[in-house]
Amino acid sequence: MSAERIAERPATAGVQYVEVGAERAGQRLDNFLLGQLKDLPRPHVYRILRTGEVRVNGRRAKPDYRVQAGDQVRLPPLQRAPASDRAAPPPGLMGEIAGRILYEDDRLLAVNKPAGLAVHSGTGVAYGLVDVLRALRPHCPDLNLVHRLDRETSGCLVVAKTRADLLLLNRAFANRACGKVYMALTAGHWAQPHTVLRQALDVAHREQGERTVRVDDAHGQAAVSRFQEVERLPGASLMRVAIDTGRTHQIRVHASAAGHALAGDDRYGDRDFNRRMARLGLRRLALHAAELLLPLGDGKPLRFKAPLPADLTQILAALRTSTPDA
Repeated sequence: MSAERIAERPATAGVQYVEVGAERAGQRLDNFLLGQLKDLPRPHVYRILRTGEVRVNGRRAKPDYRVQAGDQVRLPPLQRAPASDRAAPPPGLMGEIAGRILYEDDRLLAVNKPAGLAVHSGTGVAYGLVDVLRALRPHCPDLNLVHRLDRETSGCLVVAKTRADLLLLNRAFANRACGKVYMALTAGHWAQPHTVLRQALDVAHREQGERTVRVDDAHGQAAVSRFQEVERLPGASLMRVAIDTGRTHQIRVHASAAGHALAGDDRYGDRDFNRRMARLGLRRLALHAAELLLPLGDGKPLRFKAPLPADLTQILAALRTSTPDA
């Protein structure tokens, strides 16, 4: 029997009560709900949390509340599409993602995410990478993302197959025990081949209703990015970026604040540089998660590597024969 069960009490007008099982204790409420309501769009789950329609033991609770064994979670009446009406990932995409799996065992799966594919379904997004992986591995009901990549970022991404391993890896990321290395194409030439940026980031800042991260050493969260020059190109630089923290848009904001915005960045980028890159054929953010090191606490850490994708290697080839003002 599942540890989460509908409590033996009447459900009124579609209201349901879910009892938290012992193995879910300590999980954030929003993540608990996302696991319970996998067929609902992510924004919908956060909306019912924000409006107070979800209650824990009869009280409103914030998304970051840590559920406890025995908690009674009230779910409001939810309009769910029949299973036959839900968008299923197309077979072609499932085949592509199956061919991008870098590593798999009974605990986790690592995949080389393509640019342009969101990690989650949501508003205007019928299915995300995690939906594709769940369709590929229907025997893994607890399959969940350990971390995230922006939609336009390609590269290494890991999902856990069990609740225990999800918690283990979440702690490893929170404790900065995981190694993360990206490749980024940036504007101009850096003054030093190796630059460490320690600038706090305000990830809650909003401009015109949208979350826009900015450097704010007074109120932001600590963030460290280590930029290492790999190749100096006409008017641009290919950089290896190791991050000690994993703040939202961290590399993009740090690079922009340093005067070397990422190519193809339509939020923090350099408009003239982006136009030049577009003329060379760039159609997305030039950021790729190249390496990921995971400590699992039972021996040698796992290291995953994803080669630079064809679209970015083609841009580099075009840059090498271009002029800075092309």
